[in-house]
Amino acid sequence: MDLQISVFLLSVLFTAGQSLSCYMCVLDTCTQTTCSSGYTCLSSTYVVASPNNTISGKAKLCVPASNCATGSINTVSLKLNSYCCNTDLCNAQDASDPSNIPNGNKCYYCDGQNCSKELSCSGSQDSCITSTGTVANQTVVVKGCVSKSICDAATSVSNVGLGNFTCCEGNLCNGVQSFSQSFLFLCCSLLSYFLMH
Repeated sequence: MDLQISVFLLSVLFTAGQSLSCYMCVLDTCTQTTCSSGYTCLSSTYVVASPNNTISGKAKLCVPASNCATGSINTVSLKLNSYCCNTDLCNAQDASDPSNIPNGNKCYYCDGQNCSKELSCSGSQDSCITSTGTVANQTVVVKGCVSKSICDAATSVSNVGLGNFTCCEGNLCNGVQSFSQSFLFLCCSLLSYFLMH
């Protein structure tokens, strides 16, 4: 019995220090990297839209395991689909494009200062999100559809300067309010945070 316990403790000791290897892909350049302890692999596909430009891409990287979420988000200005995994090089496959198949849930989204527009949620987006923050001394609000797992991860890290995230379940539960906003800046900040942390 003591031998079994000793073998178990030794295996825990030697495996606890091992770090995960993930693909790191930014701007179509991919490398293999060793993540820090407590990190996991992420693969994401995103589209960021503004009135004058649309940017789409794919990203793969290491992220803190506690902040990684598999799911999707749609705020009209940002559409993102991601998955997390925790085996070596498990993020080799690209995350699928965000779904366009409506699932029956609806949330409000903001268009300019008008936050009363309705958005049909799709895929795994089972919740509504509201994010508020301050950018250049201006209150910024972003609303839309989100997978609960992503909303939970965003809520857990909302104290890092990206604003206050709230999540709710049910049709149009994220209320109608008007605020002055800068969608592209906040959406890019949100995307950057998810991709780099």
